[in-house]
Amino acid sequence: MALREKKKNPRNTAVMLDLIHIVVGILVVACVVMAFLFPEKNRFLFPVVFWLAAFLNSVNAWNRLAHSSRDKKKKASGLAFGLVAVALLVTGILSAVSMWRVT
Repeated sequence: MALREKKKNPRNTAVMLDLIHIVVGILVVACVVMAFLFPEKNRFLFPVVFWLAAFLNSVNAWNRLAHSSRDKKKKASGLAFGLVAVALLVTGILSAVSMWRVT
């Protein structure tokens, strides 16, 4: 029996991307609401929001770069998403370090 490689269906990746957006969006909203309602108790959530945003941007960058075979605009937008993800990751790290130093 010959093994056939499964091609990734673009619909499957679109559905997974949508699910990731929904889950991360709900997590970000929950973290922001908790962080602003009880800021002294939930200070650690501020870096978490940045890291979730960095994760979401890195997923978008990967998706754009994976599906841009020859399209230069998609490659450029994928690289832009990647740069924003790095900036958000660094901002989250700086936020966590500044909170750790204050505590």
